Amino acid sequence: MAPRILLCGDVLGRLNQLFKRVSSVNKSAGPFDALLCVGQFFPDSPEHLEEFTAFIHGGSVVPLPTYFIGDYGLAAPKILLQASKDSANRGFKMDGLKICDNLYWLKGSGKFPLFGLSVAYLSGRKSSSVQQFGTYTEDDVDALRAIAEEPGIVDLFLTNEWPSGVTNRAAASDIPAGLSEAVGSDSTISELVQEIKPRYHIAGTKGIYYAREPYSNVDAVHVTRFIGLASVGNRDKQKFIHAISPTPASTMSSTEIAMKTTNATLSPYTFVEKRISPTDTTKRSSDSISDSQYWRYDVSQKRQKHEAGHGDKMCFKFVSSGSCSRGEKCNFRHDIDAREQCVRGVCFDFLNKGKCERGPDCNFKHSLLEEGDRHPSRRPGSENTRSGRSKECWFCLSSPNVESHLIISIGENYYLAMAKGPLVEDHVLIIPVEHMPSTLSMSSESEIELSRFQNSLKSYCKSQEKEVIFFEWASIRGTHANLQAIPIPSSKAVMVEKVFSLAAQKLGFKFVAKKFDSISDGRKFLKTQIDGDSSLFYAQIPGGTILLHHVEEKERFPAQFGREVLAGLLDMADNADWRNRKHSKDEEMKIVEDFKKRFQEYDPNC
Repeated sequence: MAPRILLCGDVLGRLNQLFKRVSSVNKSAGPFDALLCVGQFFPDSPEHLEEFTAFIHGGSVVPLPTYFIGDYGLAAPKILLQASKDSANRGFKMDGLKICDNLYWLKGSGKFPLFGLSVAYLSGRKSSSVQQFGTYTEDDVDALRAIAEEPGIVDLFLTNEWPSGVTNRAAASDIPAGLSEAVGSDSTISELVQEIKPRYHIAGTKGIYYAREPYSNVDAVHVTRFIGLASVGNRDKQKFIHAISPTPASTMSSTEIAMKTTNATLSPYTFVEKRISPTDTTKRSSDSISDSQYWRYDVSQKRQKHEAGHGDKMCFKFVSSGSCSRGEKCNFRHDIDAREQCVRGVCFDFLNKGKCERGPDCNFKHSLLEEGDRHPSRRPGSENTRSGRSKECWFCLSSPNVESHLIISIGENYYLAMAKGPLVEDHVLIIPVEHMPSTLSMSSESEIELSRFQNSLKSYCKSQEKEVIFFEWASIRGTHANLQAIPIPSSKAVMVEKVFSLAAQKLGFKFVAKKFDSISDGRKFLKTQIDGDSSLFYAQIPGGTILLHHVEEKERFPAQFGREVLAGLLDMADNADWRNRKHSKDEEMKIVEDFKKRFQEYDPNC
């Protein structure tokens, strides 16, 4: 028997009214197995707060399993933070973090089975500011793109905001009067829904009900039905609850999956593609969108796409997985040699374009590796790996591409360089001269020089009434290590550990925190923690404390985690991505010269 599911728009904390309606629907057409809520779940005004918290604290009962993604509104941070601290909710629980009996928060993004149905979701809304709750991250989006590559059909896709362009090609008579595409619409969701190709896409936020005609998907036989739901208790009495009973795609025959209704339209998103000027190189070209499904997505930008006739571009699906369902019809090149390099951990952008714009933030190798370098049991930093380093490395001093004008001071084992796209003034990197994947892989003898650099930077920052945070992302796929050093005002120092811990909770882990009397003692401990089988993130913070987290192979961990946390602490979210802080070469040279003058008396190599 097919599961019976209720869908609801923005709840806005009105749980009494919601569950009264659920009870009525249950009696007339139920019983229903679950309730899925999209749009803002928490109250938008204090008058509904007492009613809402009564359910959270057990005074009122949630009558059936209820899942929500609208993790914003009054009391949301307090309630969700408390739920995140619950030991039962630790780790990546894609099927929901339990808030109270029968109430589950779908955090971040993911996919989980629900009564046989495959349910994918994106929690929160799009925002340019760093917030702990209520917004989604680039990692959340990237995780969904990975899910889209997995076999099988997603039955339900839940988002808070509507996808941009969903009303294109729809019957004008069915589009609600006064509907504004600009408000509550998100182009990122449009891109995701084209890749995930769910059978049902449910969204809220706009405050109106809209059930679009089914539309065909590119490179898929099944159709998608979009349902936009109004908010609970809306004044216009628009529909805020909707019942469906879909048979799970996993149990359907190919003939049943491919069945289309007579009112099915073409995809509304291909229409959007064709309206974009082909001369606008910052947007997609007017080619068929089907090809975009096979082009690599860079989370720092919108998906890039080849211009017509550029057959030298490689197929991301083939290079990353070894196969492509389009076969000979694919407009991109199926390069076997590139596939081999990808298996060895080489960056796709480096293979495809000869360069990688993510630079030090990229976790993949920027060099072509020999046959022997691909063995998965070979430890990073082995002789073969190091000998395979390329002239393309950003940090090797022997590389013709190293930006030598950023170098501040050179020692025997390490050198100091200004960070490209610095988060703040005096943001620098301590980089091994040798091509090593992490500073923890370096010899014990070199630690003396590293400690001198770190102590010098601490003294320099102290003279500026600042403290310095050191952190490193020691990935098992790392290429050339860099230890980041970012100054912060001394007044902010007491907040550092708390901010890192809150960010860790958002990702579902807890830092190991240890205090040491000196930098060298802390480094000795860190070197015992690196084993080559797992990645490691650590931060050395004021007071001698080290925050440490072992990152498992399949764990989602942001490459810019340390920088993003400090950007939040310093209230400069726009600077979290180094690309937003790029300077011209002349500007960089002046920044470096000015820093050299200030740092000269502290420089251990002067």
